[in-house]
Amino acid sequence: MPSPIARARITHFAAMRALARHGMRHPVARTLLAAAASAAVSAYTAGHHVLDIHDEFRRKGHR
Repeated sequence: MPSPIARARITHFAAMRALARHGMRHPVARTLLAAAASAAVSAYTAGHHVLDIHDEFRRKGHR
C-alpha cells in the first residue's frame, strides 16, 4: 500500500489529467478531484506538508 503522500500525488496527477481532458463539468473529473482532495487531507493529517505533494516547487527552492 502506498504512503499517504504517494496516494496524494497519484490522485492529484489523475485529477489533473481528467480535468485537462474532460473539463470541470465531467463526473469522472469531479470524482477524481474529490479523491485527490481527500488523499491530500490524509497526507496532511499524517504529518506531511502541503508542498510535499508538489516536488517541482521544492526543486525550484520554494521552501
